[in-house]
Amino acid sequence: MHYTGTIWRPPYEAGSLLLEATAGCTHHKCRFCTLYQDLPFPFRLSPLEDIEEDLQEAAKQRRTWGWEWQRVFLTGANPFVLKFDLLMEIARRIKNHIPSCESIGSFARITDIGLKSDEELRQLKSAGFDGLTIGMETADEAALQFMNKGYGKNDIFVQCRRLEQAGISYKFFYLVGISGKGRGAEGAKVTAELCNQLHPKLIGANMLTVYKESELYQEIRKGNWQPEGEKEKYSEMKMLIENLTIDTEFAAMGASNAVQLYGVLPKDKTKLLAVLGEITGSVDEKELEDYRKNLRHL
Repeated sequence: MHYTGTIWRPPYEAGSLLLEATAGCTHHKCRFCTLYQDLPFPFRLSPLEDIEEDLQEAAKQRRTWGWEWQRVFLTGANPFVLKFDLLMEIARRIKNHIPSCESIGSFARITDIGLKSDEELRQLKSAGFDGLTIGMETADEAALQFMNKGYGKNDIFVQCRRLEQAGISYKFFYLVGISGKGRGAEGAKVTAELCNQLHPKLIGANMLTVYKESELYQEIRKGNWQPEGEKEKYSEMKMLIENLTIDTEFAAMGASNAVQLYGVLPKDKTKLLAVLGEITGSVDEKELEDYRKNLRHL
């Protein structure tokens, strides 16, 4: 298989066939991000020849070992940026080589959705694209701008509504701590307010971890931004859950989370809030800080 650099996938895509469609990120400007710094280029799309070879290899494994993948996850920071015709061709080849495949997922930026017309989104849904993972991070306008996300709160609302109208489901990544010291509760409230107007299948919380290689680290050294404390982050997560009123899954399952959480809202809200209350009330700040400091990679 053609894999370039570190391959990132959401925890819930563990059973998917990972197919490299792109490498790197088209935006590559988020102040906190260090995920693709091991690449010698910011972004590259995979040649169709490589994708075809990888699908042939997967098909051979399917015949040899009896593996029947129900889902393919396109790797790279935002493969959904690819042009409509190319995404449709990739979907066609997936169905040709992996007939058991029922859906195709990928990471997507909010701006990627805006590149497709409503009709193109509907056709992508028909071709199998569903369950996109969107790093919305927050609906805190000030944080989105400071972190150079390249879109605003209203863009998230408009583009995700377009996905819903096309029948394409999606999941959010929320970045706990992105609003900075003293502003986490406010960021959580406005994010919950936005999510309550939409229908994400899942909201996945990740803890902001600042590495020295990031631009954000330099902003902290200059005194332009202050990070939240560890217990403050858990208070922020608690505030997010308290203010969510929609039916959705909530997960904090990645390595950035010292405590792993999963629940279905609203059914498990009380349980989740109790765990978070225990953390903020009795877990030592230094213990959580030590976990963050020793987290070499996400």
